Amino acid sequence: MILILSDRQDTTVRRVLPKIERLGVPVTWWDSGEFPARSRVTAALADGSRRLTLDTGAQVVDLATVTAVWNLRPNRSVAAANVSDPTHRAHVEWQSRFHLDGVWELVRARWLPCPHPVTGRTRNRLVHTALAAELGFAVPETVYTNDPAELVPAYERAGGRLLVNLLDPEDLRVDGQDHRVHTTLVRRRHLASRHRLQHEPVILQPCLPRTVDLRAVVVGDRVFAVRVGERPGDGPGDFAVHRLPEEVERRCAALAASLGLSYAVVHLALTGNGEHVFLEIDPNGAWAPVEESTGLPVSDAIAAWLAA
Repeated sequence: MILILSDRQDTTVRRVLPKIERLGVPVTWWDSGEFPARSRVTAALADGSRRLTLDTGAQVVDLATVTAVWNLRPNRSVAAANVSDPTHRAHVEWQSRFHLDGVWELVRARWLPCPHPVTGRTRNRLVHTALAAELGFAVPETVYTNDPAELVPAYERAGGRLLVNLLDPEDLRVDGQDHRVHTTLVRRRHLASRHRLQHEPVILQPCLPRTVDLRAVVVGDRVFAVRVGERPGDGPGDFAVHRLPEEVERRCAALAASLGLSYAVVHLALTGNGEHVFLEIDPNGAWAPVEESTGLPVSDAIAAWLAA
């Protein structure tokens, strides 16, 4: 049994689902946003045995029979509509998420890209960069800090071409409005307000003189590499197949594995002297546009990995 955790409207699932079904493996597609309002999840422990069940409302799944979980884009648990008090709703939803985290921990299956408890580590760019360097990747001189005294030296080392980014680029609300902070080029005028850096740690990294942006889609031990928008007029969603050196390809797969990931998209920069520089790894990176543009069989690889 393969368990797919994702929104019911997820088109990525629909690309892979027919290929899984052709392999003859039973599949259940469920969204945790249906819990606890429309689904039931039970964990029963006694005398060294355990019973884990998921009742979706349409079927009851014995989670002990699940051999692989595709943890894609599930929604957060949502309380039933008749739980109307905001404080009570928040309590119910927190308890539900906490319950699911425990259940998933007990599901002895292979996870793509990873189980929920591993997710925090896989999103930490400081951890990514340190592991990449240990594996032999070339990495930019990067500083993770909230020390204002680090800004000017980093700016000078970068020759005035310094980028600043958040450790975790999550959305935030300012004056009731949603905002998203993007990578920003530090200007000389910004140095005068460097004292503000003490309030929040950031990433300081030189702007690389790269010629090509690359993406390496890792599925298990398979790696599919593409160039991004290389030709004049290409947009960010235009890809072309790229052949990575075997050593770089192995490092991409090894980096994903070292983070506990069976799937990831590794972002690389190809410099003018032919060096492949590590930028980041994204455990939820999109692969469908890559497959659409190049014909690389990423969906087949995902289906085969889940069904193995």
